[in-house]
Amino acid sequence: MLVLSRKKNESIVINDDITIVVIEIRGDKVRLGVEAPKEMPVHRREVFDAIRRNETAAAKQAPAKADTVESAEEDEES
Repeated sequence: MLVLSRKKNESIVINDDITIVVIEIRGDKVRLGVEAPKEMPVHRREVFDAIRRNETAAAKQAPAKADTVESAEEDEES
């Protein structure tokens, strides 16, 4: 992990198209601004983790639903 020190209004650049700027420092909180292409999602870690959990849960439910649909189709054919 690269660790950097930045002051207010200083920034870092990632891959030429992502810029992270220190907007404000207040006590133990730092406000960051992120400039990135629209097609690149940017999330806080807790939001990213929730999205992944939801995707995993949906993927686990999808095969069960597909099995139910296949069973119903087989019953209709009989």
